[in-house]
Amino acid sequence: MAADVLTKSRKEQGTSGPTRRNPLRKPATWVAVLVFGFFFLNLAGVVGVPVADSFGTRWFTSWLPEGWTTRWYGEAWREFGLGQVFWTTALVSLLVVAISVVLGVPAAYALARRDFPGHRLVLLLFLLPILVPPLTYGIPLATVLYKFHLAGTLSGVVLANLVPSVPFVVLTMTPFIEQIDPRIEAAARMCGARTSSVLLRVLAPLLVPGILAASVLVLVRTVGMFELTFLTAGPDSQTLVVALYYAVFSAGIRTQQSIDAMAVMYTLSMLVLLVIALRFVNPTQLVTRVREERSRE
Repeated sequence: MAADVLTKSRKEQGTSGPTRRNPLRKPATWVAVLVFGFFFLNLAGVVGVPVADSFGTRWFTSWLPEGWTTRWYGEAWREFGLGQVFWTTALVSLLVVAISVVLGVPAAYALARRDFPGHRLVLLLFLLPILVPPLTYGIPLATVLYKFHLAGTLSGVVLANLVPSVPFVVLTMTPFIEQIDPRIEAAARMCGARTSSVLLRVLAPLLVPGILAASVLVLVRTVGMFELTFLTAGPDSQTLVVALYYAVFSAGIRTQQSIDAMAVMYTLSMLVLLVIALRFVNPTQLVTRVREERSRE
């Protein structure tokens, strides 16, 4: 008798309970599918067309090229002097990264550890080159560099890219420094360590992940920076993105497949850098760590 009552109550609960709806029947799900499908379809077209054209022999009215070849990559390498361009890009990027870290880490330490009048104003000044479009200050900056005969040289390109890179390092390193307990530095000073020893032997090993993250982000930003490099670069100081622009828009007749091959090489280099950046950098994790550290205090 009790078993029959229990079974009956379970059946009633099963029939009267809320029914589960299929997520595919919701209009919002179909809207999301259509939006993401349209986005990925456009992305596949933007990326796929240059890739297919860079490997195609002839491509006019058919859906795919008439044949496939890799000779356009060799012609692009020779025609546009990509060996020198890649070397210039790597040299500019490494110099910008090194100088930005040397200047930005001490500045970030001062902002994280010192409370002085105008602290927020200084932080705002560091934010401006990142928030403001590069062209707004790139043209006056290029005018100054031309006045001192630095524009058109490798030094001028490096100086121009340092303007947004140093603040970027400062804003990236400040949360890392805030996570370090100041009592560690106080203990080192009580043991007789000088300021230089504290920075090099105590803080530097703890800041290696932050320095690595800031360096990778600045490297990606410098390789992809077009406006400042375009305004200050010369024939022998062009990075890859500027050389690609000149290959597309400068006077003369050039094979479209060679230009697409150059664009594919630039895209692959940026993709590799972005993968490396995402491997070492997690911005949401940085924000979470800072919040946890402040809640503990």
